[in-house]
This record gives sequence, structure tokens and C-alpha cells, in this order.
Amino acid sequence: MNHIIGSKSATATPAVKWLWVDEESAGQRLDNFLMRHLKGVPKTHVYRIIRSGEVRINKGRASAETRVETGDEVRLPPVRVSDKVAEKAARPAPGREFPVLLEDDSLMAIDKPAGVAVHGGSGVSFGVIEQLRQARPQAKLLELVHRLDRDTSGILLVAKKRSALKHLQDQFRERETGKTYLALVKGDWPAKLKVIDQPLHKFLLPDGERRVRVTTPEDPDGMRSITLVKVSQRLPGATLLEVTIKTGRTHQIRVHLASQGHPIAGDDKYGDFDWNRQLQKPGANPGLKRMFLHAWRLQFNHPVTAERVALQADLPPELKAYVDHAQRKTPPV
Repeated sequence: MNHIIGSKSATATPAVKWLWVDEESAGQRLDNFLMRHLKGVPKTHVYRIIRSGEVRINKGRASAETRVETGDEVRLPPVRVSDKVAEKAARPAPGREFPVLLEDDSLMAIDKPAGVAVHGGSGVSFGVIEQLRQARPQAKLLELVHRLDRDTSGILLVAKKRSALKHLQDQFRERETGKTYLALVKGDWPAKLKVIDQPLHKFLLPDGERRVRVTTPEDPDGMRSITLVKVSQRLPGATLLEVTIKTGRTHQIRVHLASQGHPIAGDDKYGDFDWNRQLQKPGANPGLKRMFLHAWRLQFNHPVTAERVALQADLPPELKAYVDHAQRKTPPV
């Protein structure tokens, strides 16, 4: 994409910009195309400049629903970007590569470390995707296919083509992917409890932070959520679980497991805070200073070949060390 946008500071007088549509953007609605390039501009303003006719495609007026095509020339009227966005552009994310599990022309799968957000926002100036884009300026497109919580490690898919992005996101939406996590929970998980089918309700705390709770089937705002659980190992005072999610709700695994009285180790939102503090103490054990939730396995159909792809990211060293130590403490059966 040969385009120049936001090249002037917020204090400079905005000027008309021209965008040229490349193959990766072909077929997108005009409103979605613009929002990709007008970061920090409210959606209402984007629709306003389209309706007013100030946005032109090949010198002609267009509606928000118009599909852009390869080679189209899109005129943008002068748009003032907020000081915050301009400041962010002036101080881009530091480039960073992440361990790659699979990469080809269509996609890449990385092993995301815990403590790194997948994207900027909510008090985080940048995340994995911004760092990848900065590390790979030659890449035409890098977009997140799905998300992981900041404190969750493991497999994360990134699309390198818009066609692959749509194909993969459709698979996630239609539940055609297989997503299995490893989670260490407090206590002895009941062997018979293999399916959790409880709707989840999202809400905001007074400070605006997002939270999720289990609700009833009658709740109109409840979203059906299904989690499959298999015991992997029983450890002293805890159980290592293989957790497969059939629905991808916000904080689904964390809330579902905690709702059964077995919160995830190190979970600072839905966990047992006293237990978390005990786990962090240095001593005979290596100490657990993060949430024990890891995106372990992922299966999907390749967007080009349609072949089934099966990926696995082994436990990171800090989690494996904790399990290995706990195993040594486990008495023989």
C-alpha cells in the first residue's frame, strides 16, 4: 500500500490525503477500509465525511457500503488526528519478533509470552501486533486472527493476507478450530466434571474495567459458553487440566473454572488471592509469579490448502519448572 497518512503532527494543518488500494484490501467496504487508515478518528466522523461526499473513489462519490477494488484511488479530506494518536505515531512500538511455530505466505503462528498484550489499548500503548509490524516494515499485512489475554501464553495466529484473515476468522466463528489450553487449578478437580455449559455475562466495574460472570440461561445478556475439561495430572493441592473451549468468550476458561470452586493459579481477577500469594513465595518451590494458563494446542484448516494443521506450544520454562517441582513432591501411587 503506497499511502501517506498522518505524516504531519496534530498541530499542523491537515491536508488532503490519497490512498491507493492494493490486492490485499480489494473487496473491503469503504468504511472498513477507511477505519484501518484513520486510527484515532471517531467512527461517527468517518461516516460523516463519507455521507458528505468528501471521500471520493476515482474522483466519484461513494457510499459506506461501496467495495474498493485493486488500483482504486481514494481521496481523504483533511482530517485532524488527536494529539494522543499523533504522539503514539511519533513514538512507535519497539520492533520485536516472537518464537515462530509455523509461517508461510498466508499466516504465521507464534508462541506468545505471558505479560504481553496482543494489541495496544486499555492502558497498554502497544502489544504483539504493533511490535511485529514494527519489526517487519516490509510486510503488506499483519492482522490478529484471534486474541489471548495478556497474562496467557501460547499459540497466537497472525494473518499475512486479508483472504487468510477472513478464512481463519470464519473458522473460529463457526467453531471449526480446536483450541486446548493447559491450566493449573486449585484443589482436586472432580473426575466426573468434564463439561461446563454455563452462559457468561460481561459487565464493567465502576472504574470501567471489564469483568465476566456466570449467569442463568434466562439472562438476555448471557452468551452460551461451553468448556470441556480433562484431568492431565493431579498435584499436591492442585490439578493440571487440559481445557478445550467450544466457544471463545472473554475470560471463558478463567470464569468457568473458578465458578466450580477451582480457580486458576495466579489469576489476579477471578482467582483465590490468598493462594496466589502463597504460590508466589520463594522457597522450596520455584515460585509462580504469573497466571498458569497456556494456549497449548490449536487445530485449524489451512486457508489455502484446506489441510488440517495441528500446532503445539510446550509449557514455557517458568510453568514447567513449577509442575516438575510439584511432581517431585507427589507421593507414589
